[in-house]
Amino acid sequence: MAAETQVTAQSVNPERRIAGLTADGWRCTATAIAILVAVVLPWTLGSFQTFQITLVLIYAIAILGLNILTGFNGQFSLGHSAFFAIGAYTTAILVERYGVSTYLTIPVAGGLGFAAGFLFGFPALRLSGLYLALATFALSVATPQLLKYNHFEDFTGGVQGINLLKDSAPFDLPFSVDQWWYYVTLAITLFTFWMARNLINSRTGRAIMAIRDNPIAAATMGVNTALYKTLTFGVSALLTAVAGALSAIVVEYVAPDSFTFVLSVYFLIGLVIGGVGWIPGAVIGGAFVLYVPNLAEGISTGLAGVLFGVIILLVIYLMPSGAAGLVRLGITHLRRRLDRDNNKA
Repeated sequence: MAAETQVTAQSVNPERRIAGLTADGWRCTATAIAILVAVVLPWTLGSFQTFQITLVLIYAIAILGLNILTGFNGQFSLGHSAFFAIGAYTTAILVERYGVSTYLTIPVAGGLGFAAGFLFGFPALRLSGLYLALATFALSVATPQLLKYNHFEDFTGGVQGINLLKDSAPFDLPFSVDQWWYYVTLAITLFTFWMARNLINSRTGRAIMAIRDNPIAAATMGVNTALYKTLTFGVSALLTAVAGALSAIVVEYVAPDSFTFVLSVYFLIGLVIGGVGWIPGAVIGGAFVLYVPNLAEGISTGLAGVLFGVIILLVIYLMPSGAAGLVRLGITHLRRRLDRDNNKA
Protein backbone atom coordinates (compact mmCIF):
# COMPACT_ATOMS: atom_id res chain seq x y z
CA MET A 1 0.00 0.00 0.00
CA ALA A 2 2.80 2.41 0.93
CA ALA A 3 4.63 1.75 -2.29
CA GLU A 4 1.47 2.50 -4.28
CA THR A 5 0.79 5.81 -2.59
CA GLN A 6 4.33 7.17 -2.54
CA VAL A 7 4.50 10.20 -4.82
CA THR A 8 8.00 10.58 -6.16
CA ALA A 9 9.76 11.55 -9.33
CA GLN A 10 8.86 8.14 -10.66
CA SER A 11 5.32 9.44 -11.35
CA VAL A 12 6.81 11.61 -14.07
CA ASN A 13 9.97 11.04 -16.08
CA PRO A 14 12.61 13.27 -14.41
CA GLU A 15 13.90 14.41 -17.83
CA ARG A 16 10.46 15.14 -19.22
CA ARG A 17 9.38 18.76 -19.21
CA ILE A 18 5.91 20.01 -18.41
CA ALA A 19 5.38 23.69 -19.24
CA GLY A 20 9.15 24.07 -19.44
CA LEU A 21 9.96 22.47 -16.09
CA THR A 22 11.11 18.98 -15.18
CA ALA A 23 9.50 17.00 -12.36
CA ASP A 24 12.23 18.17 -9.97
CA GLY A 25 11.68 21.74 -11.15
CA TRP A 26 7.95 21.52 -10.43
CA ARG A 27 8.66 19.97 -7.03
CA CYS A 28 11.08 22.75 -6.08
CA THR A 29 8.68 25.42 -7.34
CA ALA A 30 5.75 23.98 -5.39
CA THR A 31 7.92 23.73 -2.26
CA ALA A 32 9.10 27.33 -2.59
CA ILE A 33 5.53 28.59 -3.07
CA ALA A 34 4.30 26.59 -0.06
CA ILE A 35 7.09 27.96 2.14
CA LEU A 36 6.41 31.51 0.97
CA VAL A 37 2.71 31.16 1.76
CA ALA A 38 3.55 29.69 5.17
CA VAL A 39 5.86 32.62 5.98
CA VAL A 40 3.30 35.25 5.00
CA LEU A 41 0.26 33.48 6.50
CA PRO A 42 0.49 34.71 10.14
CA TRP A 43 0.32 38.33 8.99
CA THR A 44 -3.05 37.71 7.33
CA LEU A 45 -4.65 35.83 10.24
CA GLY A 46 -5.75 36.61 13.76
CA SER A 47 -4.12 35.29 16.90
CA PHE A 48 -6.40 32.27 17.28
CA GLN A 49 -6.08 31.27 13.62
CA THR A 50 -2.30 31.49 13.90
CA PHE A 51 -2.48 29.27 16.97
CA GLN A 52 -4.53 26.73 15.01
CA ILE A 53 -2.10 26.69 12.07
CA THR A 54 0.71 26.12 14.56
CA LEU A 55 -1.14 23.08 15.90
CA VAL A 56 -1.50 21.80 12.32
CA LEU A 57 2.29 21.94 11.94
CA ILE A 58 2.75 20.17 15.28
CA TYR A 59 0.40 17.38 14.26
CA ALA A 60 2.19 17.18 10.92
CA ILE A 61 5.50 16.47 12.66
CA ALA A 62 3.89 13.72 14.75
CA ILE A 63 2.20 12.19 11.68
CA LEU A 64 5.52 12.37 9.82
CA GLY A 65 7.09 10.32 12.61
CA LEU A 66 4.34 7.71 12.31
CA ASN A 67 4.72 7.75 8.52
CA ILE A 68 8.40 6.86 8.75
CA LEU A 69 7.57 3.90 10.97
CA THR A 70 4.42 2.66 9.23
CA GLY A 71 4.59 4.02 5.70
CA PHE A 72 8.27 3.39 5.01
CA ASN A 73 9.20 0.58 7.41
CA GLY A 74 5.90 -1.31 7.64
CA GLN A 75 5.63 -1.37 11.46
CA PHE A 76 2.12 -0.62 12.66
CA SER A 77 1.75 1.53 15.78
CA LEU A 78 -1.21 2.61 17.89
CA GLY A 79 0.95 3.99 20.67
CA HIS A 80 2.41 7.23 19.38
CA SER A 81 0.35 9.24 21.85
CA ALA A 82 2.77 7.87 24.48
CA PHE A 83 5.81 9.34 22.71
CA PHE A 84 3.88 12.58 22.22
CA ALA A 85 3.27 12.63 25.98
CA ILE A 86 6.96 11.96 26.70
CA GLY A 87 7.94 15.04 24.72
CA ALA A 88 5.22 17.22 26.23
CA TYR A 89 5.94 16.26 29.84
CA THR A 90 9.70 16.51 29.36
CA THR A 91 9.32 20.13 28.29
CA ALA A 92 6.73 20.97 30.96
CA ILE A 93 8.73 19.43 33.81
CA LEU A 94 12.06 20.94 32.77
CA VAL A 95 10.57 24.41 32.32
CA GLU A 96 8.33 24.56 35.39
CA ARG A 97 10.21 22.39 37.86
CA TYR A 98 13.82 23.17 36.96
CA GLY A 99 13.69 26.49 35.09
CA VAL A 100 15.38 25.17 31.94
CA SER A 101 15.15 27.34 28.84
CA THR A 102 12.11 26.43 26.75
CA TYR A 103 14.18 26.13 23.59
CA LEU A 104 16.65 23.70 25.16
CA THR A 105 13.89 21.36 26.25
CA ILE A 106 12.89 20.58 22.64
CA PRO A 107 16.06 18.63 21.71
CA VAL A 108 16.06 17.01 25.15
CA ALA A 109 12.49 15.83 24.58
CA GLY A 110 13.49 14.49 21.17
CA GLY A 111 16.43 12.60 22.70
CA LEU A 112 14.25 11.02 25.37
CA GLY A 113 11.68 10.13 22.72
CA PHE A 114 14.36 8.43 20.64
CA ALA A 115 15.59 6.46 23.66
CA ALA A 116 12.04 5.39 24.54
CA GLY A 117 11.25 4.37 20.98
CA PHE A 118 14.54 2.52 20.55
CA LEU A 119 14.08 0.61 23.81
CA PHE A 120 10.47 -0.23 22.99
CA GLY A 121 11.59 -1.37 19.55
CA PHE A 122 13.70 -4.18 21.01
CA PRO A 123 10.86 -6.27 22.47
CA ALA A 124 8.73 -5.29 19.48
CA LEU A 125 11.17 -7.07 17.15
CA ARG A 126 9.41 -10.36 17.85
CA LEU A 127 6.05 -8.82 16.99
CA SER A 128 4.47 -7.76 13.72
CA GLY A 129 1.09 -6.88 12.31
CA LEU A 130 -1.79 -7.08 14.76
CA TYR A 131 0.45 -8.25 17.60
CA LEU A 132 2.66 -5.17 17.31
CA ALA A 133 -0.46 -3.00 17.10
CA LEU A 134 -1.75 -4.61 20.29
CA ALA A 135 1.55 -3.98 22.10
CA THR A 136 1.62 -0.31 21.10
CA PHE A 137 -2.06 -0.03 22.02
CA ALA A 138 -1.17 -1.21 25.53
CA LEU A 139 1.53 1.47 25.67
CA SER A 140 -0.90 4.24 24.75
CA VAL A 141 -3.47 3.03 27.30
CA ALA A 142 -0.93 2.70 30.12
CA THR A 143 0.76 6.10 29.66
CA PRO A 144 -2.08 8.35 30.97
CA GLN A 145 -2.48 6.10 34.00
CA LEU A 146 1.23 6.33 34.79
CA LEU A 147 1.07 10.11 34.51
CA LYS A 148 -1.78 10.16 37.04
CA TYR A 149 -0.01 7.80 39.48
CA ASN A 150 0.20 9.49 42.88
CA HIS A 151 3.89 8.64 43.40
CA PHE A 152 4.74 10.70 40.29
CA GLU A 153 2.57 13.71 41.16
CA ASP A 154 5.53 15.84 42.24
CA PHE A 155 6.81 15.70 38.68
CA THR A 156 3.74 15.21 36.51
CA GLY A 157 1.20 17.23 38.48
CA GLY A 158 -1.11 14.22 38.59
CA VAL A 159 -4.62 14.72 37.27
CA GLN A 160 -4.25 18.51 37.41
CA GLY A 161 -1.36 18.54 34.96
CA ILE A 162 1.18 21.33 34.57
CA ASN A 163 0.72 24.91 33.41
CA LEU A 164 3.53 26.78 31.70
CA LEU A 165 4.02 30.04 29.83
CA LYS A 166 5.63 30.30 26.42
CA ASP A 167 8.39 32.86 25.93
CA SER A 168 7.88 36.04 23.97
CA ALA A 169 9.90 36.84 20.87
CA PRO A 170 13.55 37.56 21.81
CA PHE A 171 15.56 40.68 20.96
CA ASP A 172 12.37 42.79 20.77
CA LEU A 173 11.45 41.26 17.43
CA PRO A 174 8.14 42.61 16.06
CA PHE A 175 6.20 39.38 16.55
CA SER A 176 3.37 38.55 18.87
CA VAL A 177 3.80 35.47 21.05
CA ASP A 178 1.62 33.35 18.76
CA GLN A 179 3.42 34.57 15.65
CA TRP A 180 6.84 33.86 17.15
CA TRP A 181 6.02 30.31 18.11
CA TYR A 182 4.40 29.77 14.74
CA TYR A 183 7.71 30.63 13.07
CA VAL A 184 9.67 28.49 15.53
CA THR A 185 7.34 25.59 14.82
CA LEU A 186 7.52 26.23 11.07
CA ALA A 187 11.33 26.18 11.16
CA ILE A 188 11.36 22.90 13.08
CA THR A 189 8.74 21.45 10.73
CA LEU A 190 10.79 22.33 7.65
CA PHE A 191 13.91 20.85 9.25
CA THR A 192 12.18 17.59 10.18
CA PHE A 193 10.66 17.23 6.70
CA TRP A 194 14.06 17.90 5.11
CA MET A 195 15.64 15.36 7.46
CA ALA A 196 12.95 12.77 6.67
CA ARG A 197 13.33 13.27 2.91
CA ASN A 198 17.11 12.87 3.09
CA LEU A 199 16.72 9.79 5.28
CA ILE A 200 14.29 8.10 2.91
CA ASN A 201 16.42 8.90 -0.15
CA SER A 202 19.60 7.62 1.49
CA ARG A 203 21.04 4.12 1.62
CA THR A 204 19.53 3.75 5.09
CA GLY A 205 16.12 4.72 3.72
CA ARG A 206 16.37 2.10 1.00
CA ALA A 207 17.19 -0.50 3.64
CA ILE A 208 14.21 0.63 5.72
CA MET A 209 11.85 0.28 2.75
CA ALA A 210 13.39 -3.06 1.76
CA ILE A 211 12.44 -4.41 5.19
CA ARG A 212 8.89 -3.18 4.64
CA ASP A 213 8.61 -4.79 1.21
CA ASN A 214 10.27 -8.13 1.98
CA PRO A 215 12.14 -8.60 5.29
CA ILE A 216 13.49 -12.03 4.32
CA ALA A 217 14.93 -10.75 1.06
CA ALA A 218 16.37 -7.70 2.86
CA ALA A 219 18.10 -9.92 5.42
CA THR A 220 19.45 -12.09 2.60
CA MET A 221 20.98 -8.99 1.00
CA GLY A 222 22.82 -8.22 4.25
CA VAL A 223 20.44 -5.70 5.84
CA ASN A 224 20.51 -5.86 9.64
CA THR A 225 16.73 -5.94 10.05
CA ALA A 226 16.78 -5.85 13.86
CA LEU A 227 18.99 -2.75 13.98
CA TYR A 228 17.12 -0.86 11.29
CA LYS A 229 13.71 -1.63 12.76
CA THR A 230 14.71 -0.43 16.23
CA LEU A 231 16.42 2.67 14.82
CA THR A 232 13.33 3.45 12.76
CA PHE A 233 11.19 3.12 15.86
CA GLY A 234 13.56 5.49 17.64
CA VAL A 235 13.54 8.12 14.88
CA SER A 236 9.75 7.91 14.65
CA ALA A 237 9.42 8.41 18.41
CA LEU A 238 11.94 11.27 18.29
CA LEU A 239 9.84 13.23 15.82
CA THR A 240 6.65 12.56 17.76
CA ALA A 241 8.29 13.64 21.03
CA VAL A 242 9.49 16.88 19.42
CA ALA A 243 5.90 17.49 18.33
CA GLY A 244 4.76 16.81 21.89
CA ALA A 245 7.28 19.30 23.27
CA LEU A 246 6.06 21.98 20.87
CA SER A 247 2.47 21.18 21.79
CA ALA A 248 3.19 21.72 25.49
CA ILE A 249 4.79 25.08 24.75
CA VAL A 250 2.12 26.34 22.36
CA VAL A 251 -0.89 25.13 24.36
CA GLU A 252 0.83 26.09 27.66
CA TYR A 253 -0.68 23.11 29.45
CA VAL A 254 -0.21 19.36 29.75
CA ALA A 255 -2.49 16.81 31.44
CA PRO A 256 -2.75 13.00 31.26
CA ASP A 257 -6.15 13.04 29.57
CA SER A 258 -4.66 14.95 26.63
CA PHE A 259 -2.62 11.91 25.59
CA THR A 260 -5.11 9.08 25.45
CA PHE A 261 -5.44 6.33 22.85
CA VAL A 262 -7.75 8.62 20.86
CA LEU A 263 -4.75 10.83 20.03
CA SER A 264 -2.95 7.82 18.53
CA VAL A 265 -6.02 7.11 16.42
CA TYR A 266 -6.02 10.72 15.21
CA PHE A 267 -2.39 10.36 14.15
CA LEU A 268 -3.30 7.21 12.23
CA ILE A 269 -6.25 8.95 10.58
CA GLY A 270 -4.01 11.83 9.55
CA LEU A 271 -1.51 9.36 8.10
CA VAL A 272 -4.14 7.62 5.98
CA ILE A 273 -5.79 10.85 4.82
CA GLY A 274 -2.48 12.44 3.88
CA GLY A 275 -1.21 9.32 2.14
CA VAL A 276 0.81 6.44 3.55
CA GLY A 277 4.39 6.74 2.36
CA TRP A 278 4.11 10.35 1.15
CA ILE A 279 6.01 12.88 3.25
CA PRO A 280 4.11 16.11 2.34
CA GLY A 281 0.84 14.34 3.14
CA ALA A 282 1.58 14.78 6.86
CA VAL A 283 0.59 18.46 6.60
CA ILE A 284 -2.71 17.55 4.94
CA GLY A 285 -3.32 14.92 7.61
CA GLY A 286 -2.53 17.42 10.37
CA ALA A 287 -5.04 19.91 8.95
CA PHE A 288 -7.66 17.17 8.67
CA VAL A 289 -7.42 15.96 12.27
CA LEU A 290 -7.51 19.52 13.60
CA TYR A 291 -10.24 21.14 11.52
CA VAL A 292 -12.62 18.32 10.59
CA PRO A 293 -13.57 17.35 14.19
CA ASN A 294 -14.21 21.04 14.91
CA LEU A 295 -16.29 21.28 11.75
CA ALA A 296 -18.33 18.23 12.77
CA GLU A 297 -18.90 19.68 16.24
CA GLY A 298 -19.94 22.99 14.72
CA ILE A 299 -22.60 21.24 12.65
CA SER A 300 -23.99 19.22 15.57
CA THR A 301 -22.49 18.95 19.04
CA GLY A 302 -24.46 15.85 19.95
CA LEU A 303 -23.59 13.99 16.75
CA ALA A 304 -20.04 15.29 16.29
CA GLY A 305 -18.51 11.81 16.49
CA VAL A 306 -20.99 10.39 14.00
CA LEU A 307 -20.40 13.23 11.53
CA PHE A 308 -16.63 12.89 11.90
CA GLY A 309 -16.89 9.17 11.13
CA VAL A 310 -19.10 9.83 8.09
CA ILE A 311 -16.64 12.41 6.77
CA ILE A 312 -13.76 9.95 7.17
CA LEU A 313 -15.71 7.28 5.27
CA LEU A 314 -16.53 9.70 2.47
CA VAL A 315 -12.91 10.85 2.16
CA ILE A 316 -11.60 7.28 2.11
CA TYR A 317 -14.24 6.32 -0.47
CA LEU A 318 -13.37 9.26 -2.72
CA MET A 319 -9.61 9.08 -2.09
CA PRO A 320 -8.76 5.47 -1.16
CA SER A 321 -5.03 6.27 -1.39
CA GLY A 322 -5.35 9.54 0.48
CA ALA A 323 -4.12 12.89 -0.79
CA ALA A 324 -1.06 11.15 -2.26
CA GLY A 325 -3.24 9.15 -4.62
CA LEU A 326 -5.13 12.28 -5.63
CA VAL A 327 -1.88 14.08 -6.47
CA ARG A 328 -0.59 11.08 -8.42
CA LEU A 329 -3.88 10.92 -10.33
CA GLY A 330 -3.61 14.62 -11.16
CA ILE A 331 -0.05 14.19 -12.45
CA THR A 332 -1.08 11.22 -14.60
CA HIS A 333 -4.06 13.13 -16.01
CA LEU A 334 -1.88 16.14 -16.83
CA ARG A 335 0.71 13.95 -18.53
CA ARG A 336 -1.91 12.22 -20.69
CA ARG A 337 -3.47 15.52 -21.66
CA LEU A 338 -0.09 16.89 -22.71
CA ASP A 339 0.54 13.73 -24.72
CA ARG A 340 -2.76 14.21 -26.57
CA ASP A 341 -1.99 17.85 -27.26
CA ASN A 342 1.48 16.98 -28.56
CA ASN A 343 0.10 14.24 -30.80
CA LYS A 344 -2.46 16.62 -32.28
CA ALA A 345 0.25 19.19 -32.91
